[in-house]
Amino acid sequence: VFHGRILARRLVGRETRYEVEVKAPYRQRFPLVSREYLWVPNTCGCPPLREGGEYLLMARRHVNHEHTLNRILLQDDGYARPWTLREARLVREA
Repeated sequence: VFHGRILARRLVGRETRYEVEVKAPYRQRFPLVSREYLWVPNTCGCPPLREGGEYLLMARRHVNHEHTLNRILLQDDGYARPWTLREARLVREA
């Protein structure tokens, strides 16, 4: 789970790749750097993440069997909610 700001969006094959500025990591199971790529396995951009918008994102790390692909994946069961002061309070309380 992390707070991030969408910097750019690009369609790559059948996926959408978002460049994200990581504002604050929470409850992370894997290390994050200040800028990450967030992959969505479709081209519709679902959930709709707009460039410049800030979100609370719950994604998972995906590593393929050969360990040649390591990326952050936001699947249908993931979580993407616009960042608000309410999210800031909830994260501090957790």
